[in-house]
Amino acid sequence: MTQLGLFGDALLDGAPAGARGAVTPASVSSETRTIASQLPPTWRFGTSSWSFPGWRGSVWGDNDAPKGPLYSEQMLAKKGLPAYAANPLHRTVGVDRTHYAPVAAAVLAEYAQAVPPDFRFLVKAHEACTLAMFPTHPRYGELRGQASPHFLDAGYARDMVVAPFVDGLGAKGGTLLFQFAAQPMEQLGGSPRKFAEQLFRFLRDLPTLPVDEHGHGPRYAVEVRNAKLLTNDYAAALRSAGAVHCFNLLPGMPTPSAQRRIVGEQALTVVRWMLAPHHTYATALASYGDFTALVERDATARREIADLLRITLARKSDALVIVNNKAEGSSPLSIRELAAELRDQLFDEPPF
Repeated sequence: MTQLGLFGDALLDGAPAGARGAVTPASVSSETRTIASQLPPTWRFGTSSWSFPGWRGSVWGDNDAPKGPLYSEQMLAKKGLPAYAANPLHRTVGVDRTHYAPVAAAVLAEYAQAVPPDFRFLVKAHEACTLAMFPTHPRYGELRGQASPHFLDAGYARDMVVAPFVDGLGAKGGTLLFQFAAQPMEQLGGSPRKFAEQLFRFLRDLPTLPVDEHGHGPRYAVEVRNAKLLTNDYAAALRSAGAVHCFNLLPGMPTPSAQRRIVGEQALTVVRWMLAPHHTYATALASYGDFTALVERDATARREIADLLRITLARKSDALVIVNNKAEGSSPLSIRELAAELRDQLFDEPPF
């Protein structure tokens, strides 16, 4: 659970009364501010969501209260975003709750008001658009095992996903992500080419997202979790609609560099660093607990992400990198170390 309890605001027992009205950001070291100022402004880093009590001291302010979570998950989901965005390395964040149900524009507008002008959101589209059939998981209730009537339905996406995204976030809506969970190929058209054809028509029929006179503005992104769907046809479907591929780091998927060889150059580089190759979500959760520390540093993943970002510098294009707690144990700490490594690499590059 992350942002699903948005309207709850109860604090954990023992939290100080003064914390009930707002969430205090953690202090940011001068070194972190320096690193943030030395990175290219076209690079934005952020976490998958912002409601984890275990980030006390790294994102949420600490004090003399007893050790342990200071704020509840519900409190952070409702009021933690301004404190999260106070860290200069946090210039984007993922909004996951939109994946589970449509969210009104007014709610997204509250998010936009809580962050600085140069902040950008990555918003997941409602999964009804990207699931051919609803899984048999109990949370789907009567829909379990049924075909989704809104799978690749551009009309539904226009009204229930795109319109709230545009109206609520405006220029701060950096990316609208259509995440396709791993599904049997027969449910996705029967072949990668058939899927690409369906995806092409879906993206073609979506509303054009607003951009400024310089071509900057929100973009559609697509994440697939069936490696077989990464084909030249898929890449062509994205290009035809001005959409971009979301590079994901997940077990069973090719490396980002291998994904790039298929999709080619893009106007925006979107990366989601989700999970180490040797983990499932369940084993990562068991290993990482409350996400208070870096447990398993992944040098290979960091190198892959760094390579993608260096390419964006050469092309003078933007990049948005989302890091999950289950990548290394604590996404804010992963971002801090990744940013420091990238800064050091930039300063080590000769100017010729």
